[in-house]
Amino acid sequence: MSGKSTNVVRLCADANGVHDAVRMVNIQELVAGLGGIAQKRQLVARGAHDWDLTRAVKEQSVVRARQGWYTTVDVAEPRVRAVRVGGRLTGISAISDWGGWVLGEHPLHVSVPQNAARLRSQWNRRRPIGARRGVRVHWDPPFVSERGSAWHVSLIEALRRVVVEEDIETAVAAIDWALHAGQLDSFDFERLILNLPGGKRWIRSWVDGSCESLPESLARTRFRLAGHVVEIQVALGNQRIDMVIDEIVGLEINGKQFHAHTFEEDHRKGVEITIAGFHAMSVSAKMVFENWGLFLLAVEIALASHVGLVPGNSGKPHQPGVARLDKQGFPVRHVRDS
Repeated sequence: MSGKSTNVVRLCADANGVHDAVRMVNIQELVAGLGGIAQKRQLVARGAHDWDLTRAVKEQSVVRARQGWYTTVDVAEPRVRAVRVGGRLTGISAISDWGGWVLGEHPLHVSVPQNAARLRSQWNRRRPIGARRGVRVHWDPPFVSERGSAWHVSLIEALRRVVVEEDIETAVAAIDWALHAGQLDSFDFERLILNLPGGKRWIRSWVDGSCESLPESLARTRFRLAGHVVEIQVALGNQRIDMVIDEIVGLEINGKQFHAHTFEEDHRKGVEITIAGFHAMSVSAKMVFENWGLFLLAVEIALASHVGLVPGNSGKPHQPGVARLDKQGFPVRHVRDS
């Protein structure tokens, strides 16, 4: 958008030809100061006039996201698309917009008030929402609509919807991120658990705020779903092993691209993991994301080689029980930790 200043004075003549000085309001600054999105009534309350708004739109210093709403944010951003629909980001869309741990693409989840009307396409404010392709609209009660910001529902509400609607690894990763990043403290975590349906509160035993990355979170959840015992951030001298599986495999998850200055350090750590008595393995984040089945097979073969078992025949070592999953991929019963 243009950074052109609109703090100028123009002369307006009345019916008698008398000129008055009228200060032209900088709409771009006002909208930016309100978080990048503002309603017309907010701007008018701060001295804006219709001609200021019209001029700002023509100069492209702001954009009309929706009738009566102005923004300085790129119109392709999910938050602007949610406003264009007529609501705010919720669920996994809000988590992603906050920079949370989210894998892959998801529909745009939009929270709207129960009495919302005139919903629009996320791409065109002049077009009704129609078939809602790529959008999931959630009609929320007043206590949801009254909390959060102009862009998003509250964090607790976004996480609640993720747990209720997404699969287990997605839900665990979202809460792991919120805890690890300090976005969710212990008090609010308890509030989140209490706000969940009774059949979803088991997720408490699956999340871990000491988890440090999305691939680590996904790997931990997937190993547990496969029936393995997992410990994360296991002490190794003055270092830590990312993950230990069934007390046998010491796993490092490499989320970084190759850098020459870490080459020796990474290999030395692998040697130290072996000296500590573990079967050292490493995996890239990309493999966790895109080729998990192959890596899981490799880990299970490594585990079997230490106890003389053949995966798929006589069972897995240290298997505490395998979860039965419901239609959304959540466990019907708990998987024991030991």
